[in-house]
Amino acid sequence: MALNARLDHRNPLVFDTHELGRRPGALQRLTREIDAPKDLGIQEVIGVPEGAPMKLELRLESVMEGVLVTGTVRATAKGECVRCLEPLELELTADFQEMFSYPDADDRGRPKAEPADDAEDDEDMLFIEDGLFDLEPVLRDAVVLALPMQPVCREDCPGLCAQCGARLADDPGHHHDAVDIRWAALQGLAGSLEDGEKDDTSDAEAGVDEKQEK
Repeated sequence: MALNARLDHRNPLVFDTHELGRRPGALQRLTREIDAPKDLGIQEVIGVPEGAPMKLELRLESVMEGVLVTGTVRATAKGECVRCLEPLELELTADFQEMFSYPDADDRGRPKAEPADDAEDDEDMLFIEDGLFDLEPVLRDAVVLALPMQPVCREDCPGLCAQCGARLADDPGHHHDAVDIRWAALQGLAGSLEDGEKDDTSDAEAGVDEKQEK
């Protein structure tokens, strides 16, 4: 990830490390309640609604190369059961840990003499910029990983009737009299034969009647 340029300290997901300082071993604990940002979750499946309350508990630890952030987020996610399509709510708790590095220090915490040659490594790193860091990308990853890919309203949800779409949990005895398709053709053939036999019988009876009249 690129350096976090011009972070806004008024953003509830931007944190200030100036009080912590760059003294290795220094600790700071924070609790913050925020409104959920937009599109926090698995699109069209389940997620934390925009503006919903979220509680953050953070532990900031100063180390040589930056600030190690360990935290927990709690929120209520909303979605739809994949079996019966009914709305559902899920109490979510997600833990995370991430290192935010000083852009002017190498892995041993010493000032860098020259810019790093390995650009790919920098892209995977999160940085502290002007004493601030943005927790949003870490929070997003933690929430998405904690959410179920196939949420259900309950573990034993029976889902919907495949034939009529009725919710089976509302009618446990719901069923349809199904005909095995392998017998359907034979049943149709049997019906045709019965109709043919009836026609033959009717013709024979009509012939007898005609003879009797003569």
